[in-house]
Amino acid sequence: MNAVAAHTVLVVDDEPALARALAINLRAHGWEVVTAADGRSALEAAASTHPDVVVLDLGLPDMDGTEVIAGLRGWTSVPIVVLSARQHGEDKVEALDLGADDYVTKPFAMNELMARLRAAVRRSQDAPPTESVVAVGDLSIDLARKRVAKAGADVRLTPTEWAFLELLARHLGRLVPREQVLREVWGPGYEHETHYLRVYAAQLRRKLEDDPSHPRHLRTSAGLGYTLEP
Repeated sequence: MNAVAAHTVLVVDDEPALARALAINLRAHGWEVVTAADGRSALEAAASTHPDVVVLDLGLPDMDGTEVIAGLRGWTSVPIVVLSARQHGEDKVEALDLGADDYVTKPFAMNELMARLRAAVRRSQDAPPTESVVAVGDLSIDLARKRVAKAGADVRLTPTEWAFLELLARHLGRLVPREQVLREVWGPGYEHETHYLRVYAAQLRRKLEDDPSHPRHLRTSAGLGYTLEP
C-alpha cells in the first residue's frame, strides 16, 4: 500500500518543463499534485487546497519565493521544501529563518526529493492544526481567504488596504517598522514615501476602529512604525 497516496503536494515553479516533470513523477508515486507558476497563484492555491507539503522555487516572476514563505507562515504551518538553483549559504539561511523546513538545490535527485517530502509530512502530522483567522477585538481577519469582518459583517478593503492589514496581522502585537511596511506593501524604492502610510492607516481606522481618532488596535509609534494590537 502506498504510504503517501492520500497526501497533496503544491509545486510552485515557473519553469513549465520542470513543473510538469515533477508532477508526473510525484503522481507516479501516489501524490495528489497541484501546481502554481507564480507567488500569487501559490498563495491562492495553498488557501483553497490546503496541501500537505509545498515544493517552492525561490525565483518566481511576480515575487521572490521568500515572500511566499512569509505569506504562508502568516497563517499555516504546512511544511515547505525549497527547491532552488540558489546555492549561496545566505539564501538558505534566509529561507530557513523565514520558516522553510528544508532546502534542496538544483540539480537534484528525484529519490532524494521524495524522501525529503515524506520526512516533512511525517514531521508535520503530529502538529496541531494552525488557525488562519486572527481575532482582534470584534474584527475577524481571515489570512487564508483574504477577508475581514467587523462584528460579523464583511468589511470591503482595497487590495492595498488589505496588504497593509495582512502584514500587521501576521506580526500581531509586534511593531512593524514603517520601512518594512512600505517595502512589502508598495515595493522596493518606496521606503521613504511615508505619506502613503498616514493615508492608508487613516483609511483602515475609519473602516475598522470604533473610534478612528482614538484607535485601540491599529496603533502608530511615531517615527518607527505600526502595531496591530489584539
